[in-house]
Amino acid sequence: MVKSVTYTALPGLPLVEPGDDLGNIIAEGVRRAEIVVADGDIFVIAQKIVSKAENRYVDLNEIVPSAQALELAKTVGKDPRHIEVVLSESTEVVRFRQNVMIVAHRLGFVMANAGIDESNIAHDDGKARVLLLPKDPDASGEMLRQQLQRTFGVKIGVIINDSFGRPWRNGVVGVAIGSAGIPSLQSMIGAPDLFNRAMRVTEIAIADELAAAASLVMGQAAEGLPVVHIRGFHSEAAHSPASVLARPKAQDMFR
Repeated sequence: MVKSVTYTALPGLPLVEPGDDLGNIIAEGVRRAEIVVADGDIFVIAQKIVSKAENRYVDLNEIVPSAQALELAKTVGKDPRHIEVVLSESTEVVRFRQNVMIVAHRLGFVMANAGIDESNIAHDDGKARVLLLPKDPDASGEMLRQQLQRTFGVKIGVIINDSFGRPWRNGVVGVAIGSAGIPSLQSMIGAPDLFNRAMRVTEIAIADELAAAASLVMGQAAEGLPVVHIRGFHSEAAHSPASVLARPKAQDMFR
């Protein structure tokens, strides 16, 4: 049996501003790309445009850095106000060095700088702005899924992806920070392998694998392709949110 999964970036999407109807923007992009949405299709949406639509901007000029932020800035070398925003979104500073802080985000992800940066956002009127992750990426994904399902009259899945670095590996990859209508994590424990030996520990991060492949199509810089349509993926596993992908600290061997 030949398997095929196709990834198509939606061209010509406008820059997203706070309060924009992101679902409608995506729907217009789908029509412009002449895609007929079908049951089981998945949309992968870059975190940044979700955060922009939800107005997750912070003006650094309004931030007063704490003593902890000022102390960390001596080593990290970043604006203490930026560090203060990272701390406000985090529950723990795991590691830090020049130019980077690894923190436990309040959503459970262990990541660089709490996912906060200044790239690919406008800095109009002299504002030094940063953009936070969505407050609840799974909920954001579910709202977009419901809206797109009503628009197209079919059942779909949605993934909100972001770029993460990884311990012991160079480079960033796309990961799912929010999802709806898909199995984010599939347990293969008990399933037989090729030689009928039961698998003991294997779980598949389905949402992350889909997000990573979509990132290849999106690009990481000035490509301007923040939404990718996926067709051909199928799984019988139960749907689960992306939050299940965050390993609890009690199970983390490195914290």
